[in-house]
Amino acid sequence: MNLSGNRAIVIGGSLAGLFAGTLLRSIGWQVDIYERSPHTLDSRGGGVVLQPDVVEAFQRAGIPHEALGVPAHERYYLQRDGSIQRMPMRQTLTSWNLLYGNLRRHFPDAHYHQGKVLTNFQLEGEQIVAIFADGTREISDLLIGADGANSTMRQLLLPTYSPLYAGYVGYRGLVNEPDLDPETAAIFTERFVFYQFRNSHILQYVIPGENESLVSGERRFNWVWYVNYDEKTELPSILTDKHGKQRDYSIPPGMMAFAVEQEMRSYANRVLVTPFQKLVAATKEPFVQAILDLGVPQMAFGRIALLGDAAFIPRPHTAASVSKGAANAIALADALVAQNHHVPSALNAWETDQLRLGMHLWKTGQDLGERSQSMYGTDRFDEPIVQQA
Repeated sequence: MNLSGNRAIVIGGSLAGLFAGTLLRSIGWQVDIYERSPHTLDSRGGGVVLQPDVVEAFQRAGIPHEALGVPAHERYYLQRDGSIQRMPMRQTLTSWNLLYGNLRRHFPDAHYHQGKVLTNFQLEGEQIVAIFADGTREISDLLIGADGANSTMRQLLLPTYSPLYAGYVGYRGLVNEPDLDPETAAIFTERFVFYQFRNSHILQYVIPGENESLVSGERRFNWVWYVNYDEKTELPSILTDKHGKQRDYSIPPGMMAFAVEQEMRSYANRVLVTPFQKLVAATKEPFVQAILDLGVPQMAFGRIALLGDAAFIPRPHTAASVSKGAANAIALADALVAQNHHVPSALNAWETDQLRLGMHLWKTGQDLGERSQSMYGTDRFDEPIVQQA
């Protein structure tokens, strides 16, 4: 029911867009989400560390949140000599698929539109019109850009701001629990496990399995490995898929070029400790993402808001990209209620803290990444040495 009398259009149907859509609906707004992809979104990013803002967003939207992930009871830091440093730390680990599936099922199909590519927008009095490539025009009181790193909304509003390559990539993979030998699986199960070495580190944790299963034996080992590559001489080949297509920022599962995948596997056998070697070897379809930096000076533009990765991309070491989108959406809903749903006033009140949050995460991620990827020199293929945790 449209209790506020207002309508919002959200550009981008991934997690940030769904957080915005569900939370605005929870305060009585009519919301329509427009996603550029004509296909169902799936398996984007693998694992996610479950943060309090995400749980709060689910609570506010009335979505069950009691079983959102897999617990990790401690951290293991594997050492080259086979020893293990242990650190008690309980966390909940989830997956992009589980969060997306729950949010998407909660959002009405009639108001979630796929294959809709935004081309422009224009103001008409106190409303704003979104213009799509198919010629359709949609009028709203609030237009939200939640369309990620390749945001069309950001390009229209801030054309000089775009993501910058951070100097390294994240190789990623998912392994079903039964596909890993029992001895190795025992090390990784329900733990956050790291191996840190020269200019690099790899980590893993268990996440929900296929069909969002949390049942032991049906879950997945999720790993991420950060490796430095030169932007001009090396990155282009890493981001060229098996069909020879140059990708902007990532190669999805099953699409890595054979030579790139084989070099990654060979490198793993040279430099990783045995448990991680086995984990990489058991991965059927690894994928890779360039690590990016992005920060903007403005998130509110009259009746337009940028949120999630359309505004700030923190490096993944912060474990905060998903939670930042949730926090932006929670604060936006609160600001609209506090300002009696007057959009310009609400966005003005909302923006300052969201810029502060984005800048904090952006700089924190840079600091963490620079430390982990520039330890002890610059030769990526040197033998690893032990970093003390």
